[in-house]
Amino acid sequence: MGKIKKTAQSTAGKAVKKSQRFTNEEQAAIRARAKELKAEARASKDRAEGEKALLSAVAAMQEPDRTIAQKLHNIITANAPGLLPKTWYGMPAYANMDGKVVCYFRDRQKFKERYAMFGFNDSANLDEGALWPIAFALPKLTTEVETKIGALVKKAVS
Repeated sequence: MGKIKKTAQSTAGKAVKKSQRFTNEEQAAIRARAKELKAEARASKDRAEGEKALLSAVAAMQEPDRTIAQKLHNIITANAPGLLPKTWYGMPAYANMDGKVVCYFRDRQKFKERYAMFGFNDSANLDEGALWPIAFALPKLTTEVETKIGALVKKAVS
């Protein structure tokens, strides 16, 4: 008699193919988000606690993304002081007073990508006609890019 192969089971009892499982990076992001939700329940819009978590996430990044994230933090807090710093799926993010994430930064190492990304969620006021960008590749910050990000952040919270 041959060995019986075991298949991973989902909570519904159905077999899950290996290709349908979450990657290690995705699992880490899910765990980070669960931790954040618990922290949010305890801290409930505590700016200092959120900023501490955000700066800790930034400090854990590799260069050059760490420097980009630090500069972004300065740009965002200067142009939208009402946004609350926090982490979101382990990434630096900024939420409105309702706790909804308006913008976030994703470092390139998080998902082994070619470039870092700065993005906005649907709570951002960036609607423009029938099409508008909500995420931007961010390989480096220049003075021109910093100015554009500042303007976008101001518009997003207007």
